[in-house]
Amino acid sequence: GIRDDAHAELIAIALDAGLGPAFEGGDLRNVMLSPLASDATRALAADIVNAIQADAALHALSPKFALQLDDGEALAMLAHPQDLWLSAIDGGAHFVFGFAGSPGGACGPNAAHGSIARADAQRFVFGVLHAFAALASPDEHRMRDLLPRIGIALLMRSLDVPLAPTPSEWRRASSDATLRLGVHEEAHRATAYAGAQPTLGRLDATTLAALADLASTYAQGRLVMTPWQSVLMPDIDPAHAPAVLARMNALGLATEPGAPFACLIACAGSTGCTKSHADTKKDAHRLARLLEDQAGATSVHLSGCARSCAAAHPVDVTLLAVAPGRYDLYRHVRLDARDLTLEEAAERLARSHADV
Repeated sequence: GIRDDAHAELIAIALDAGLGPAFEGGDLRNVMLSPLASDATRALAADIVNAIQADAALHALSPKFALQLDDGEALAMLAHPQDLWLSAIDGGAHFVFGFAGSPGGACGPNAAHGSIARADAQRFVFGVLHAFAALASPDEHRMRDLLPRIGIALLMRSLDVPLAPTPSEWRRASSDATLRLGVHEEAHRATAYAGAQPTLGRLDATTLAALADLASTYAQGRLVMTPWQSVLMPDIDPAHAPAVLARMNALGLATEPGAPFACLIACAGSTGCTKSHADTKKDAHRLARLLEDQAGATSVHLSGCARSCAAAHPVDVTLLAVAPGRYDLYRHVRLDARDLTLEEAAERLARSHADV
């Protein structure tokens, strides 16, 4: 929605705020953390991003090439496929790592390929990225493209970092995405955090300004954007947490896992994308009204086309647009029904929720 005459001014403001690339024409690397990441892990991620930005040899990496760091938090996006992920063990002294998957086990029951000392993490990441750049062909943009051709062993042999075997008993503890909502204590601290879901991941300027004021008053000025397109406010005095949550509710944000807009995501839709077959944002609002009396935590993704831009990770239900207001319904990746109206889709969702 940016006006044509405002592009240059907005870009200048973003650059002044530190939100732009560190080199001309470049992209900030995709490094995903838990919204509750420790200060140490945030510092490590910042060092990795800054070092990658300063390395011209890595600027040719695809903007979608993605990394993940986590400390085993109970709130983390474990389903999103990463090119390289690292998950802390031994109280943070080491990281297990894996390629072309996620710490949730997208490549199998134990997707880890080895472990490294935390002190070697940055050097290890650089080794992996340079190895990928050297081994990948021009049409291999992601680790999932490269590994079927060369195999894990060749990639591992190219790394000049001390490696340890994967702990045979290691499994990444499960994560609970509903912990992004409501008020919860912060682990190992005397503070709490409050989380809320904006409608379809969109914040208008007035709401964002109100959240900024709320963070400045109660949360040391910090507001975290999460991988679920939600907001999280850490460092709150527990005595003030109910007031913060009440204000979030007053702003129209969802703070309960069963709220319809806590479970719905939608792509830009036909008003913002020529490839979309339906106005997914408008349809999501209609669907939310139809689901108001069917509280539950089933995630529903409305996608205007098969590219699934709004959800690279698996969701419970996908409604794939085939025409304005009409969708094919998929449960996980299996087709369940074709060419449904929103009312028919809502009825099916209600029946499945009742069966559970």
